[in-house]
Amino acid sequence: MKKKSAGSVAIMLLVMIYLLIPLVISIIYSVFHKWTGVIPEGFTLHNYVDLFTDSNFLASVGRSIAMSIIPIIVTIVIVLLALFVTAIYFPKLEKYVQIICMIPYTIQGVILSVSILSLNVGSSSILSNRLVMLMGAYCIVILPYIYQGIRNGMRAVNMPTLIEAAEMLGASKIYAFFRVVVPNILSAIIVSSLLAVGIIFGDYVLIRNLAGTSAPNMQIFLYQTMKSDSTKASAVFVVIMFVTFVITAIVLFMKSREAKGKTHRK
Repeated sequence: MKKKSAGSVAIMLLVMIYLLIPLVISIIYSVFHKWTGVIPEGFTLHNYVDLFTDSNFLASVGRSIAMSIIPIIVTIVIVLLALFVTAIYFPKLEKYVQIICMIPYTIQGVILSVSILSLNVGSSSILSNRLVMLMGAYCIVILPYIYQGIRNGMRAVNMPTLIEAAEMLGASKIYAFFRVVVPNILSAIIVSSLLAVGIIFGDYVLIRNLAGTSAPNMQIFLYQTMKSDSTKASAVFVVIMFVTFVITAIVLFMKSREAKGKTHRK
């Protein structure tokens, strides 16, 4: 058993090192003027100062945040309403809703973007707007994560029992759902939302194919910067990875705290 555990730890360490190497190299490359030999030369933070004083970069950060918040809010509302209706009125349809919500797991970004473009390009409706198509694509991509998180939260608090108790006190089903159930699953909603933010922040295919340079976010800014200044592009990459790591750490912390809370309740 000890040999197996030691082997597992060794494999995990190797995987972590493998994943961290690109980030470490990017950090080193971003804080030196040049790296033509074995040792980089000319330590500087100019790239980061230049980055955070660049109005185009700050605008791309704002767009990235907006592109994350809008589809997450839309998806949360849709999932909450769908789960409420199926759990209370049509429980037999729950498995079909689950299948539909899990389908995006199997769809590649390129296939999704091409499908959306082929359906809506040339149309005169609002659906042909590039940003609307992008928001719709993000809703599809994050749907499984939002659905799974909210569904697990509802199961953990035993939603039917909560609604039944609220009804005995005179509340309607919809009132009980939004005033009793939703506050009790808020941590699950937050964790799911943070996961969705990480997914959207890591996307390049959808934003490139659907919106292009019409609404450049951080990923598009990185792509454009790589053409002119590789050291500054490394700084952009480090910032994106730092944000992703922070989001991941928050999600893991909240999940561990939630697991400890369940253990204490037992």
